[in-house]
Amino acid sequence: MITCLRIYVSLGALALTGALTAGLAGQTLAANDKPLTENWAPSEWGADDMAGSVNRTTPEMVLKAAKLVKQGKVATLGKIYQQDAPAFGSRGWRMTIPGMPTGGPFGEQQMVYNDEYVSAEIGQIGTQFDGPGHIGIITSKGHFFYNGRFIEDEDVTPYGLGPLGVEHVAEKGFVCRGVLLDGVAYNAGPMPIPTSREKTDPGIVSAADIEAMVERQGIDPVQEGDCVFLHTGHGNFWHPKDWDSYSAEEKKTRIAKFNSGEPGFGLSACKYLAERKIILWGADTWGSEAVGPGFGGENDQPFECHVEMLTKRGIWNLENMDLSKLAEDKAYEFLFVWSPLKIKGGTGSPGNPVALY
Repeated sequence: MITCLRIYVSLGALALTGALTAGLAGQTLAANDKPLTENWAPSEWGADDMAGSVNRTTPEMVLKAAKLVKQGKVATLGKIYQQDAPAFGSRGWRMTIPGMPTGGPFGEQQMVYNDEYVSAEIGQIGTQFDGPGHIGIITSKGHFFYNGRFIEDEDVTPYGLGPLGVEHVAEKGFVCRGVLLDGVAYNAGPMPIPTSREKTDPGIVSAADIEAMVERQGIDPVQEGDCVFLHTGHGNFWHPKDWDSYSAEEKKTRIAKFNSGEPGFGLSACKYLAERKIILWGADTWGSEAVGPGFGGENDQPFECHVEMLTKRGIWNLENMDLSKLAEDKAYEFLFVWSPLKIKGGTGSPGNPVALY
């Protein structure tokens, strides 16, 4: 059954990447020199920066965020890493326990031990953090990534991305005011996959929607140093609690729906958040931004928020979060604590963020 489900995961996500590829077939794609002509580098933290927006965090911000812990409640925001979970493209999680037991015995007490062996796109599977080396743009000078670094640079290799590695962000970590935007409550139900390019589409969150949700929830406006997360309800197709109770056929159906598109932030919302100098954004979906017809959001370009936030501005992204507990408790602001793993030269990181409120 596991083998069968792994095929379902791959096919469901490959339908997405296949459609993206088909949509570009026959086009002559010129280099995009906007990163060069619009001076996306150096960043506001200087030409040597490798961490991005987390640089905004100050001791005062941390102390202020800590005051949001009032009930002593804790919610973990990561999902379970397992082989039959949805994944993008050909990505997957494959884990075995070698030997059973892996080693031993030791001594008269006959002690044995188990290890796990994991084969995965470790930074880009399940609950995942997108770091500096994840998203780039093809320019006439090469593949441009955050702060003007190119994968053609000598210190960027297939064995580690050097100055684009996630460990540089992990050195600082995230301790911030977390803000939950409850799109399910705002929409009076789970947000749908967009069917148009209009900002008024119920599957696209605009700048105006962010302001309306903040006002509706009775919290302070989004501000510098915040970490902002969108609860769409779409993540429940990959249900955080009930997944293992579904049949193989039910999982196949849910994976296909989960991967077919997603509600999320539109470009206007991403620019709005960037202007307010947040340090992290994310959602309960696989990409955090709106993915509708042709895989665009407010515009035809696919994944334009990723480019705007990560490549251009160094504002990193957390995907496939479990925000259900926060939404259930109406915990719209909280202390958020998390750091990527220090994977030298990695594109991103798995993890299990923590909210305290």
